[in-house]
Amino acid sequence: MENVRIIAGIILVAVGLFVYITATIGLFRFHYVLNRMHAAALGDTLGILFVLLGLMFLVGFNFHTLRLGLIICFLWMASPVSSHLLAKAEFVTFKHIKSECEVVEK
Repeated sequence: MENVRIIAGIILVAVGLFVYITATIGLFRFHYVLNRMHAAALGDTLGILFVLLGLMFLVGFNFHTLRLGLIICFLWMASPVSSHLLAKAEFVTFKHIKSECEVVEK
């Protein structure tokens, strides 16, 4: 049973690293800053989930698992909020936003 836990942890960490690598490729492929921020935010949020879940499996279920769970909760709340604020700042300050993307105002 110990081997299954370690293998599951390694697989989760590997999936998290794959998500990070994919997000990094997205940062270099996309040209517009909002697209880059979208790739970075999703990659960061999903990547940290898989990596920390993998670490939770690798260290076993103890007090450190609770700490890692709290870190996941904090990052899942903070990362989308900061990405949204950066995107809003880009939208407000960029003068030629309509030439870059279609904006639908409600």
